Amino acid sequence: MKRILVIEDEQGIAEVERDYLELEGFEVVVEENGASGLKRALGESFDLLILDLMLPDMDGYAICSRLREEQDIPILIVSAKTEKIDKLRGLGFGADDYITKPFDPAELLARVKAHLARYERIKGSSDRGIDINYRDLTIQPLSRRVFFMGAEVSLTAKEFDLLYYLASNPNRVLSKDKIFSDVWGMQPYGDSGTVVVHLTHVREKIPMDYIETVRGVGYRFTMLSE
Repeated sequence: MKRILVIEDEQGIAEVERDYLELEGFEVVVEENGASGLKRALGESFDLLILDLMLPDMDGYAICSRLREEQDIPILIVSAKTEKIDKLRGLGFGADDYITKPFDPAELLARVKAHLARYERIKGSSDRGIDINYRDLTIQPLSRRVFFMGAEVSLTAKEFDLLYYLASNPNRVLSKDKIFSDVWGMQPYGDSGTVVVHLTHVREKIPMDYIETVRGVGYRFTMLSE
């Protein structure tokens, strides 16, 4: 049975999330404040985290960032913050998805299932993954490690997935919607900005122009014959 941790201080919302998820067979643990939620997330095994941003004792962004240092599980932010900058910031701190309140419980459930299924596919495919070595860049899917000019690069789970996906489709122009659908495992819902945020972080960590922006179309991992 998949275990899901919900960190949410609004009791009514937490109950809705728990009830819908439990009806689908998930084991759900609810924490009402950030400190205890983070402690539990780091001390126990969960398959997915649903995280509110506006908690009484601890910033949700800080929780997301701290958890990303040690955990490789899907993190879904569910927040009343509706500004685009809030969404981009949450994704920048390592969240996989961002849903605004009020939300449709059925959509939340669909996204939870999609993220869990995508992580399972990643685990299954990693055993069959082939290392990619191009110029100064090495991507190792089995260990999920990346090296640039011999030094290891620290990427979040989603940043790694995005880089490996693009590098696995060299010289092919891929639209933002196509990338989001394949890497995030769900329909875009107008979330193409999510791809831009994660790609920006990848480019900051690997300062070489491996990934080309094709204006008005999408992106291409350019791999020239050597």
